[in-house]
Parts: sequence; C-alpha cells; structure tokens
Amino acid sequence: MKRKFKLLLGFALIAGTFRVSAQDSVAQKFGNAISTAALKENLTILASDFMEGRETGKRGQKMAAAFIQAHFEDIGLAGPVNGGYQQPISLYATTPGETYIKIGKDRYDNFKDIAHYGLGNSGGEVTLPLVFVGNATEADFNQVDVKDKAVLLLTENEWLTGNRGVSLARAKGAKVILVSNTKTKEDFATLSNQFKNFSKGSLTLSKPASEENPRVGLFIVSPQIVDKLFGLTIEKLKKAAAAAPEKNAIKKIKPSEITFKVSTDIETVKTENVLGYLEGTDKKEEVVVITAHFDHVGVKTTGTGDRINNGADDDGSGTVAVMELARIFSEAKKEGHGPRRSILFMTVTGEEKGLFGSDYYTQHPVFPLANTVVDLNIDMIGRKDPQHKNSPPYLYVIGADKLSTELNTLSEATNKAYLNLVFDYTYNDVNHPDRLYYRSDHWNFAKNNIPVIFYFDGIHEDYHQPSDDVDKIEFDLLTKRVQCIFYTAWEIVNRDARIRPDKK
Repeated sequence: MKRKFKLLLGFALIAGTFRVSAQDSVAQKFGNAISTAALKENLTILASDFMEGRETGKRGQKMAAAFIQAHFEDIGLAGPVNGGYQQPISLYATTPGETYIKIGKDRYDNFKDIAHYGLGNSGGEVTLPLVFVGNATEADFNQVDVKDKAVLLLTENEWLTGNRGVSLARAKGAKVILVSNTKTKEDFATLSNQFKNFSKGSLTLSKPASEENPRVGLFIVSPQIVDKLFGLTIEKLKKAAAAAPEKNAIKKIKPSEITFKVSTDIETVKTENVLGYLEGTDKKEEVVVITAHFDHVGVKTTGTGDRINNGADDDGSGTVAVMELARIFSEAKKEGHGPRRSILFMTVTGEEKGLFGSDYYTQHPVFPLANTVVDLNIDMIGRKDPQHKNSPPYLYVIGADKLSTELNTLSEATNKAYLNLVFDYTYNDVNHPDRLYYRSDHWNFAKNNIPVIFYFDGIHEDYHQPSDDVDKIEFDLLTKRVQCIFYTAWEIVNRDARIRPDKK
C-alpha cells in the first residue's frame, strides 16, 4: 500500500510539473500578441520631453498619470479607488526655514556659522542652559547633568549618524546638541554646504514636526563659534576634554546659556498612484499585483544642452510593460479567458524619492494585503548592461526565492517552458553591495510578507541621466522580457493553488 501511495504521489508531482512547464496554447496565443509597436508607441510618449522628466508631484508626472489612466480606461479596466483610477497621496517637501543661535546679543545663522542637522521646529525662540560635555564619553557625562539642557561636545568624526557621543547625549536627556567636528573655517564651510544641498526639497511621506509638535535636531558649530560659547578658546576646551576624569576638568567649566530657533518650511506635494483592476472569476477575491513606477527625476537645474531626464528605461520601460500586460489580459478576458484571480495593474509614484507610492499603497491598500498573492515588480527592462553586451536575452531576477519556494520554482519552470531567457541572480544576494532587493517598489510588499519578483536589466551609463532616451531601448528584447513576465503572471493567476509564503 505504501509503495502504491508513493507511486501515485510521484505521478501527481510529475503531472504537476508538466502542467506548469508545458506550454499552454491559450497563454501562448496571448503572449505572442504582446506588441513591440505598442510598447514603442507608449514609451515614445511617456519618455518624451513633453513629460518633463515625470518628477514626483510636478506637471510632467501628472500628465503621465493622465496618460496611463486613459489607457486603462480605453482597454476596459475598472477604476478600483472609489470608482476612480488614481490613489491620491500627500507628500511633504521640507526646506530649512529661519534657523539660528544667539550667544548674548550676537546671532549666527544657519549655513553660515552653524549648520542645523535634520528637520524640526522649536516653536519660536528657546533659551536653555548650555553645558560642556567634552568628548561625550560616559566618564564625561558623569561630571555634568545634561537633562533638559543644551550641550556642546567635541569630536573629530564628521559622520554624525551612529555617533556614540550624540546618542549618549540624547539618552541622558539633552534637549539640544551642539557638535564641533571641524578643525578649520574651511572644513566647516564644506560640511555646511553638504548639509545645505542635502536639505533642499527633500520629501517625506509622514508630516514633519510642526510648532504644535516641536522637535529639534542638532547643530554643527564652526570653530570660531566654539570660542564664544563659554568664554574659552577651543584649545582650552580640548585640553579639558582630554584631562583624566578624576580631575573633573569638564565639571569646572562654568555653564553658559544659548538661545536658538529652528524652523522648517513644509509644503504639501500632491501626487498619485494609477491603478487599473481586472476582476477574476472563481478566485476573484485573491489579487495579483503587477507594479512599475512611472515617476522619474525631472529636469536638471544646472548644465547646458539636454537637461530633461526622460527616464525611458528607468522606469518608462516598466510602465509601458504594465500597460501592455493590462491590454493583453483584458483582451484575453474579452475572449472568454479571464484570469481566475483578479489582477491589479498599478503604476506607482514617488519611487525615485523613497518608494513612497508603494509604501503608501501597502499602508492604505485598496484590496486587503491578506488577499494579495504576489507582486511582480518591473523596474528597468529595456536595455542591456555592460556585463551582458554580447549575451543572449537575459533578465535579472530578484527576490523570487526570498519568501516563497513555490514562486521561485514556478518562475524558473515557466521561463524554461516558453522563452528560456537567461535568468541572472547576481543582485538576488541580499548582501550584494547595491542592495537592490530593498531598492524598488516590491520591497514594500515583501516586508509585508507578500511574495515578490523584481525584474531588472542592470545598471548602465545612462542611469539618471538625460541620455536615458527611447532611441537606446532594445524593443525586441523588451518584448521578450514582457512576454516572460506575462507567462509567469498567467500561471500565477490561473493555477489551482494560491502561491503562499513559506519563508521569513
């Protein structure tokens, strides 16, 4: 009896394997209908100068959203967002407002003699006692009480993230931290300019601190300012910091007083994901998501010549792939071959700014995440990278094995059955220095335990440059890659058993 059961099980497994790996004539019919001409036509529009680089929240991005929505409407997809196709998102653009410190009657402004690090609002001017904490070691903090005070610490480390002294000061209850970490006025100017450039126009998904929710980061102060804080030169402060703890040199430095103001100007940036929904049949409550980001990096503010970053490959190629997949699946349904599971075709915004569109969707899903089976994410599939200049058709596959053994097996078997592209798993290593598993929109699904596949063509010399244009797209190769993704999606939406995660 046991032998008979094993034989039956073996035949069942073989049958299952052939069902996945043998070509489905219906799938092949629609896979062959994927149109190179349609991909080129849509990408020529999407990656034109008219779209102004599709920067998140800008006019060009909104024109691109309207273009994608019109396509979804034309092919008969439903609008799943309260009957509409766009999921509105509010992002927050932050720039430093009026920020300064005062020592006595003298005022020192941000990015001149001081550099404020981070965002925040003090809610007006605040005056606090200022104490010196040397190099901010445990022994230094034992000499002085810092709770609810401003502190000055000395360090030679320019990198503040993870700085132990800064962390200790916060843990001990300091309200404001002043850091001296530059040796010369020129060193400070360089660091200050870096902070200034970094702070321009950054976007966040959650609203930053306001005056109703005060929060203050820390200040980098120039060596010249340090000389004025306690009436002692920086050299004398360094000598006190270097003294043995039992000498209590830090404790002997008389506390001072500082007045400061920190403000951040906050502008709301309106943007949107664009969603099209194709309802399934007997398993319609389960949803397969196919994503690509349609935003790009906009127009360069400096330089001559072409300054528009058209983003033909990044990620115009993925966006038109989603549009064409939507058309093909819609045609299949009209001919009586509707998907068993529902499909959400979603082009997301804000990827270039921080994966914001997909982050927002997974926090505010239109369909429950518990019912979301898989995310197939397409980000750059229209080119070859230098490593594959002379190779046969290939595709980087990332993440397929991270949460679901079954998904990875299906992905491999389907590819071998239909196209046999070369799957390159170089970037699938989570320890790869480029860390691509964490750097596109699939990640926001994966971190919610939803199996994913990320399709990618590699890094090329036109990445985030105005030269990423349509004339460099290899459309025959793009078509093959879209077909590969189609066959994988077809198997996922039509199989009997749902793909489930079996890994963490």
